[in-house]
Amino acid sequence: MSEERFGEFVLVRRHEDGHVAELALDRPKAMNAVSLGMARAIAGACTALGEDRDVRVVVLTSTHERAFCVGADLKERNSLSDAELLRQRPVSRGAYTGVLELPVPVIAAVHGYALGGGFELALSCDVIVADRTAVVGLPEVSVGVLPGGGGTQLLPRRVGAARAAELVFTARRVEAAEARELGLVDVLVDEGRDREEALAMAARIAGNSPVGVRAAKRALRLGQGLDLRAGLEVEDAAWRTVAFSGDRAEGVAAFNEKRKPQWPGE
Repeated sequence: MSEERFGEFVLVRRHEDGHVAELALDRPKAMNAVSLGMARAIAGACTALGEDRDVRVVVLTSTHERAFCVGADLKERNSLSDAELLRQRPVSRGAYTGVLELPVPVIAAVHGYALGGGFELALSCDVIVADRTAVVGLPEVSVGVLPGGGGTQLLPRRVGAARAAELVFTARRVEAAEARELGLVDVLVDEGRDREEALAMAARIAGNSPVGVRAAKRALRLGQGLDLRAGLEVEDAAWRTVAFSGDRAEGVAAFNEKRKPQWPGE
């Protein structure tokens, strides 16, 4: 396993011959509160991972024992003037869009608090694995703002408009069992097993065709919100990118020869 640091607060670890990358939030003294420096580091790490063709899956984790991420650094925000806050808005957004726009599957491994921007980072992932200590929520309206890292758009796509409205308007925190019941998280595991399960899922995904998986993610994302006819056109366009690929040829050959595929990734 290799490690690379982005800024002071983000650590990237490579697993599985470099095919699985772990993006670890590493600001333990602040329970991973997202400062401007940390936001830049997340965005920078996502850019690097997105450009690396060896990376097939990303797992978003935390090095803090009791928190995934408690959201924006409100102490830092309090020190900014209105003009500074406005100028820094693209920096803050860059962290969330960086995760959201990764071209490979992204799995969040959540334990402890995932609140506000922390939960929005998880919502930006494709799958959320949580352990039984997880507490999630979007409490922004309780401090005079709104979820600004994608929460108002990503949450209703998960749980529906009315449920999302209730959660955003009340600012309430949701514990792990209810979060799984409501669909706020996807997989619920025993305490301390969120990272282990997320990495195991990532390894399974990484064993599949990287061309097929990237195209499938593109079709899933671009098809959201479209009517069925338009969505099927998105799917067909994605199919055309894989139908004549080296991965498709290798996958069919490996199946017929009863062997494990050696994906060319193109």
